[in-house]
Amino acid sequence: MDIWPRIVVHADMDAFYAAVEQMDNPALRGKPILVGPNSYRGVVLTASYEARPYGVGSAMPVAEARRRCPHAIMVEPRFDRYQQISQRVMDVFTDFSPRVEALSLDEAFLDMTGAERLFGPPVEMGRKIKQAVRDATGLNISVGVASSKYVAKAASAHDKPDGLTVVPPEQAKSWLAPLPVSKLWGAGRKTVPRMLAIGLDTIGAVAAADVGFLCDRLGSAGRHFHDLANARDPRPVLRARAAKSIGSDRTLSRDVFAREDIERHLRRASERIARRVRAKGYVAKGVRVRLKTNRFEMLTRQRRLRKPADLGSEFLAVGRRLLDEFDHAGPFRLVGMAVYDLAWRDEPLQLDLFEDAVRHRLDTTIDRLIERFGSRVVMRARDLHHPGAIMDGVNLDFLDSREGERLAVPG
Repeated sequence: MDIWPRIVVHADMDAFYAAVEQMDNPALRGKPILVGPNSYRGVVLTASYEARPYGVGSAMPVAEARRRCPHAIMVEPRFDRYQQISQRVMDVFTDFSPRVEALSLDEAFLDMTGAERLFGPPVEMGRKIKQAVRDATGLNISVGVASSKYVAKAASAHDKPDGLTVVPPEQAKSWLAPLPVSKLWGAGRKTVPRMLAIGLDTIGAVAAADVGFLCDRLGSAGRHFHDLANARDPRPVLRARAAKSIGSDRTLSRDVFAREDIERHLRRASERIARRVRAKGYVAKGVRVRLKTNRFEMLTRQRRLRKPADLGSEFLAVGRRLLDEFDHAGPFRLVGMAVYDLAWRDEPLQLDLFEDAVRHRLDTTIDRLIERFGSRVVMRARDLHHPGAIMDGVNLDFLDSREGERLAVPG
């Protein structure tokens, strides 16, 4: 048995949200479904494999997806359920390796280097991971195994759904070569046309190109793409995630331009963000407000806090002042807020000596109620008739600690 110098697994659930909906509702099985807001203003989160032959997929506007596949069934997302299943999947991964780097609810890297004696050769590792996920969730997962993160990620997408692709290190460069440049990690809608325009249509062509030529035409990313195309990717699998900011953006069910309406959405965002900040044991030192116009222009303003904080009322106070700095009258289709420059609350910091202790106790009590009974258990009376946003979002906060150990770090 050949001993690989490094073994990296990329595991990616197949059409995760759609697969969960079809598992929970047998009436949806075998039918084209689109998971997303039941509104033509939103975007598709996931399309089932039955819908994909019609050219629909994630991030596509709902209006376009329904035009292409008019008989598709629209299913509203249930993020609490997806997080529940995701937790099971991540628990399975940690049974195989202590080094698991979650990228989203439905995909992660595992560093399996040196685990041959426990799980067998790389192909057997992949089979066992797939079976363990199926046993724990009833769902299929595609797995790629290689000696680097990039090749493993490309391999997991190679034979979806329910695929297993193993790329030995000595074959990695030749395996990548015939793939289109769109398969390069980081090559998006702007970069791919630029590559095609200079005659680079396959990864092999990028690998063979002169580095100086690539940097001249693609900027600093040229060297990065050249390294990936030559199967060079030394990036480690990172167990801890760095939390640089915590945000809440919402696409609205209708455009807004009145100051009162914008502030209402900012208040909701500030409260959601503050709950997450407190749950992680963080404080924030800055606030950022984002507004997207009905012409899809994104506007941003930010400001530092006087003292580090974890209360929604303090985030909102800064957010209101930031609104005065926008010189666009709207209307706006998205209102968002984020806090940044995070730090641990229990580290030596100069917090506000006059912190509102009563408000802090009230907010943490509400936190516990929401954690126990769900996000709808407590609601402001003024919000009862103003639902406003298309949907709540999803986050990976539940991955930030395990058995009392902090895995995420602020900053």
